[in-house]
Amino acid sequence: MAEREIPGAAPPRAPEPDGPQDAGRAPEAAPRGLRHGPGRLLVTLYGIFTVGAASRSVYQLSTRFDEAPLAYTLSAVAALVYAFITVALVRGGEGARRLALVCCAAELAGVLVVGTWTLVDASAFPDATVWSDYGRGYLFLPLVLPVTGLLWLRRSRQRER
Repeated sequence: MAEREIPGAAPPRAPEPDGPQDAGRAPEAAPRGLRHGPGRLLVTLYGIFTVGAASRSVYQLSTRFDEAPLAYTLSAVAALVYAFITVALVRGGEGARRLALVCCAAELAGVLVVGTWTLVDASAFPDATVWSDYGRGYLFLPLVLPVTGLLWLRRSRQRER
């Protein structure tokens, strides 16, 4: 029985090109992007750090700001940096790659500066930040993540060329 066309209905879909008639064709190579392979793990970790640092800083800034304003503000800055990196890794593309590179470099600089500062003058930080003591309270992941991110961004760019 022949199918009748229904006014306003979508036209029938063509079959997917993965049947036996396409067995001899090689699949088209698509760019892998920043969120594939190890990039997927980076996206996940940065997403977790974004939520963790943001929720911690929002709570601290809204309830205890006067106790350690510098530490709590730096935690909020860390959350913003993590969010930008997460979005850039998910979005992909050359502009996002550049944003991720800048943010990873800023994160690494922040971890090194704040980590050293907390060791030299602990009184400046009455409460810990994400980057205190080079991220010791977070198993040093704040120090490892930007280095790993920079390496991944470099490697994935070379692979796409």
